[in-house]
Amino acid sequence: MELRHLRYFAAVAEAGSLTAAAERLHMSQPPLSVAIAKLEAELGVTLLERTSRGVEPTSAGRFLLDQSSRVLGEVDEMVASLGRFGAGTAGVLTLAAVPALLWHRIPTLLRAHAAAAPDVEVRLIDPPPWTAIDMLQQRRVDAAAILVADARRFASRHRGQLEVIDWGEVPLVAALPPGADDAPDPLPLATFDGATVVMPRGTAAVPSLPEAIDATFRRHGIVPGRVRTVETIQTSVPLVEAGLARAVLPDPDLASLARFGLTLRRITPEPSPLRALLLVRADARREPALDQLIRHVAGTTPSDPM
Repeated sequence: MELRHLRYFAAVAEAGSLTAAAERLHMSQPPLSVAIAKLEAELGVTLLERTSRGVEPTSAGRFLLDQSSRVLGEVDEMVASLGRFGAGTAGVLTLAAVPALLWHRIPTLLRAHAAAAPDVEVRLIDPPPWTAIDMLQQRRVDAAAILVADARRFASRHRGQLEVIDWGEVPLVAALPPGADDAPDPLPLATFDGATVVMPRGTAAVPSLPEAIDATFRRHGIVPGRVRTVETIQTSVPLVEAGLARAVLPDPDLASLARFGLTLRRITPEPSPLRALLLVRADARREPALDQLIRHVAGTTPSDPM
């Protein structure tokens, strides 16, 4: 049984006439009659009764009409769904992103992406940046969003392995305990001299926040009284919130850290910002859904060239 024969039969049964159905199907009547006769012979039952008024379905024909309407509807929906996959408006993507981007910039991206591609499910995980890159290269995720201190150096180092999409600057701000409302804005960088400062552990694999802070402190002769090292940026926040330390933290779009109740201040002289990057495999055959995500990253990137 061919789907086109089911469509022919449904058209004839609904039109009540071979002539009317042939016009609707944009074909001549003789091949339509042959197709219906072939379907009846294949099934071994009479599907249509010829009358002076045209044709009417038999009881077997009414059963087939009901069943074929369901089957053809499911086929049409399947074809439409596959078309959405091809257009990048359906599918599943897994995105590894550092938490600092998950707090504001990723939700902004997903909001825009969902409006254009509501049937694409984006799954999020939040590993450290070096783990995110490993997962990307091992094909366990489709894309990775990270922060780096030197975007040009990073892109050069991974040329040929990763496609690097610039996602704009991420400024560094002073994070002070709640209640430090009398702190000036901007806050002099010298405030960190002799203070207890918390910062995440650095890694040579992906120079990021720790390297940026060290470079800024060295450039301006700042020597903290004590440095408390933690594993990730997000584990810095409770120590600052508890009043046990202060920190220099990335604040994408100056909208991410406010949710934590910290006292936030710009810094003078202003530290060099980090850079947000979206990474995909350079050798991968890109799925349309991933192309859609990349286009939305471009649409939500501040207009400051890397």
